[in-house]
Amino acid sequence: MLCEDITSPTRRAVLGVSGALFAWAFMPKFATAAQGRDARFITIILRGALDGLTAVPPVGDPGYEGLRQSIALRTDGDKPALPLDGFFALHPSMPNFQRLFMAKQAAVIHASSTPYRERSHFDGQDVLESGFATPGHVESGWMNRMLEGLAAGEKIAPGSAEKSRGLAVGATAPLVMRGKAPVLGWAPAVLRPADGDLAPRLMDLYSKTDPLLSKLLIQGIETGKIASGLDMKSKGGPGDPNGMEQMARGAARLLAQPDGPRVAALAFEGWDTHAQEIDRLAKLLTGLDNSFAAFEQELGPAWKDTVVLVATEFGRTARINGTDGTDHGTGTTAFLAGGAVRGGRVVADWPGLKDNQLFEGRDLAATTDLRSVVKGIAVDLLGADAGHLAGAVFPGSEKVQPMKGLIV
Repeated sequence: MLCEDITSPTRRAVLGVSGALFAWAFMPKFATAAQGRDARFITIILRGALDGLTAVPPVGDPGYEGLRQSIALRTDGDKPALPLDGFFALHPSMPNFQRLFMAKQAAVIHASSTPYRERSHFDGQDVLESGFATPGHVESGWMNRMLEGLAAGEKIAPGSAEKSRGLAVGATAPLVMRGKAPVLGWAPAVLRPADGDLAPRLMDLYSKTDPLLSKLLIQGIETGKIASGLDMKSKGGPGDPNGMEQMARGAARLLAQPDGPRVAALAFEGWDTHAQEIDRLAKLLTGLDNSFAAFEQELGPAWKDTVVLVATEFGRTARINGTDGTDHGTGTTAFLAGGAVRGGRVVADWPGLKDNQLFEGRDLAATTDLRSVVKGIAVDLLGADAGHLAGAVFPGSEKVQPMKGLIV
């Protein structure tokens, strides 16, 4: 099957140039959140379409093993799936998430999706990150527009001209965080560290010729100092487990700062599992799972007011293909983690896996709109206005109500 190259820099790099320019310094503190809490909201985009039936297998559904055959997970054997609630289990590469789930600090949103019902990675990612119901809208993302609409409160420094700001992690700012609201940009270092006297020399030069650039340079250096110094065995990119953990730890260190950002977006690559899915997802889910632990550890006391949302553009086919993988599908799984999550449960209006229950006879049917999940978090964690969410953040979504009961 011909598959778009979702890791190619050509299209998304061009579209993301404006986002990459948001390498701003720390902005004044975040707008007041619901109930006055100093909240953090983090979105991790999984690019490539996560197979939700492997990440969170419905082992209690009588149709599951017949559809999955050689890649079906079981709760017994050499590498058993981790138990969740009797009907749903968890991929064995995710013990940190299971621990958080049992501590009621994590939840699963199963059989979920965006409004998109086709199978193009690029179009699906546009819909997921832009917040529009159709592809092609790449001027701004829903997280940035959400920031724009948050009302000023006691968390904002007196006299500040800025209401809020976010953090974009990666060499190119994810679309979900691009827009008018000021954004701090950070990416793990991939080049050899510069000589120790380079930064002072540049600051001295620009302080005399370009004061604004000099100020940004100083603030960028400080940002790097906060997010760096990570005790990583090796570095990797956004499709490598070590790279995922490094991105999460750096982001968490910035989010943990008293005057740091409060809303962040990351993107992990490589989730397009057309072949050899078991081995590939074991590696990728290990990286995602370690990222949950990294956020929990680095955020410290702020973890209790944190929500991490993990979402992907669409799911995979219910049946496996001829190469022990799955093709592009529809319904999938979203993850929530954090001390502010009302966890310990799988939220699902389960559609079933019989032939007549599958979407177009091939996919897990989506019964939960991901926009309702985001709206529920935005309203109950951040104090966002439901009208602004329906009109500006997710245009045309007036009928999609915020999901209640996601936040403690």
